Amino acid sequence: MSGSPTRSAAHGLLPADTTEDVRTRGAGVSRQVAVLPVGSFEQHGPFLPLATDTLVACAVAREIAAAYPVHLLPPVTISCSHEHAAWPGTVSISSVTLHAVIRDIAASLRRSGVDALVVVNGHGGNYVLGNVVQESSAQGERMALFPAAEDWETARERAGVATSLLTDMHAGEIETSILLHAHPELVRPGYETSDFVADDRRQLLTLGMSAYTDSGVIGRPSLGSAEKGKRLLESLADSFGPYVTLLTSADGSARETGDARG
Repeated sequence: MSGSPTRSAAHGLLPADTTEDVRTRGAGVSRQVAVLPVGSFEQHGPFLPLATDTLVACAVAREIAAAYPVHLLPPVTISCSHEHAAWPGTVSISSVTLHAVIRDIAASLRRSGVDALVVVNGHGGNYVLGNVVQESSAQGERMALFPAAEDWETARERAGVATSLLTDMHAGEIETSILLHAHPELVRPGYETSDFVADDRRQLLTLGMSAYTDSGVIGRPSLGSAEKGKRLLESLADSFGPYVTLLTSADGSARETGDARG
């Protein structure tokens, strides 16, 4: 395939805004919303890169930034991947550290005049992000976590993803599809023959992923396609509208759910 994987991946991770771009964009809205992708650095089987969750979160965030007047931030690239520790290459930070990082970023944004933050989470193991949003919201700060499970379910249906969200747990149809669309040069051969299903994972937090899969895959990556990846991202961008409305409304009421596209 053409092009440099390093350059392509970096382009997908780092926004190119100048400070004047941010100033101009902020002048046209009542409240500016920042979007922070949070990924991970963990195994994704033999065919997807360790940075998969970060690349997915950035692809979602880029799609959002193309549709709405938001302030796109660079990603948090290492998070809570302790369940993947059995595989070489996986790196984690503690939930306490991730909690502090998100709180610090939100506080810094408020000091610069951006008082609303949406955390775009690309890794299911980042449970603490829900706590950060709950605590911040209880203190009167404007913060949201995206996508919700309902947003993913809508996207799955619209994209024609055959695998359920339960089955499509890791390096499966959804993640493979998004990377085939956004970063095809980073998808290695082998996803076509790596399907593995383990729907009963009730001891996952205690035993980790290695108790349920030898390859690191749980899902059906063979069903992935670039077209599905494109449709998944388009659907998620559509689902983001009510979040912008909620965070920019005068009272923060969830009842106001109009379209806030730029």
